[in-house]
Amino acid sequence: MTQRQTRQRDAILRVLEGAPGPLSVPELLERAQEELPALGIATVYRTLKLLQEDGRVRALSLDGESRFERADLGHHHHFACRKCGGVFDLALCPVSLPSGTVYPGGFVVEAHEVTLYGLCPRCAA
Repeated sequence: MTQRQTRQRDAILRVLEGAPGPLSVPELLERAQEELPALGIATVYRTLKLLQEDGRVRALSLDGESRFERADLGHHHHFACRKCGGVFDLALCPVSLPSGTVYPGGFVVEAHEVTLYGLCPRCAA
């Protein structure tokens, strides 16, 4: 079911569209408040829930922290910087693992998600 658009939803979607990778709720709130200073954290959580139900945003967990990104990004992976904490999208897949691969013991691969850890270009400089 498509939800009606609001200024809050529009602002949150714009922030996610301009982000270099998935964002935590505090990161999303901080960036969205640049456009809507009165935006509160409860509204962000409520909006993210609606956008997930609508299939426009997906949640993922990196190191136990929930992060959010647009759902239309297609197959991609992430890089997490150990110094600044930033998380970035990686367009290239570092793993050649086709869906349907069967591992010993009968494990059938349906999908995979990879997060690489290290230093981002800014922190490595």
